[in-house]
Amino acid sequence: MVMSNRRLPCLDTYLDKALIYLWPRFKTVFDMYIQSLYQCDAKMLWVDGTHPHHIVRCYMEFTASLIQLNAECGDGQLDMSLKRLRLAVDDLLVRFAEKFATQKLKHLFLLNNCDMAISILKEAGEEAKELRRYFEEKLESNLVSFVDELLMEYFGDLIKFVKNHISEDLISYTECPNIADVEPVVKNFAVKWRTALELMHNEVVTCCSNFVSGMAILKAAMAQLLNDYNRLSECVKMIPGGSSLNRNLVSITSISYEIRKYSRTL
Repeated sequence: MVMSNRRLPCLDTYLDKALIYLWPRFKTVFDMYIQSLYQCDAKMLWVDGTHPHHIVRCYMEFTASLIQLNAECGDGQLDMSLKRLRLAVDDLLVRFAEKFATQKLKHLFLLNNCDMAISILKEAGEEAKELRRYFEEKLESNLVSFVDELLMEYFGDLIKFVKNHISEDLISYTECPNIADVEPVVKNFAVKWRTALELMHNEVVTCCSNFVSGMAILKAAMAQLLNDYNRLSECVKMIPGGSSLNRNLVSITSISYEIRKYSRTL
């Protein structure tokens, strides 16, 4: 391309022959690489941890390099090969994720790998924006699912009650609650909420491979918790005899203060 721009055609024949020899060989090796990802034994390569897998890191660095090299050439064949490679890595990631015992760990593993992929693709510049957007959507999806699993682990009775009984608009009930249904939920939350918040914070800080992602997870989890507890409080006010539980209700202000305290430590 440089010689063509400088109007120096003297090596055109040589370069054309080099391309004819090199491209089929490159495609053969590339196809072998893709096939090896589909055929590999995920059980042997799996590492019992939720941090980014080394194979995924190799894939991302290799892909980012090819995207940068291809930026000026715009070779459609390479673009197609990279899409096939992405599908193969997606398949391997799913097989790795299935090895985890819980859905929470599965989503955390996928989230950490997507986050790592995004970080590497950012270094590749604008040329990688389409692939980066794909992993950003995948990250967001797993972040939402991980937050749901996290809240279910630490505040399971609250989350289940809200989902089963109270609509988002706080106007209607999916199942009509009574004082016997709501009393244990309110009292249990009042006893354990501070400890559970601290444990949840500590887990996210230690298990996320990226500080920014950890902060996003905590913000999403705490915002969802505040929203669900607010729905519970409104429900208590509406049901007959609910006023008897007022002394056990934690104020939204207290929860917000505690959440802000953790936010300042991020």
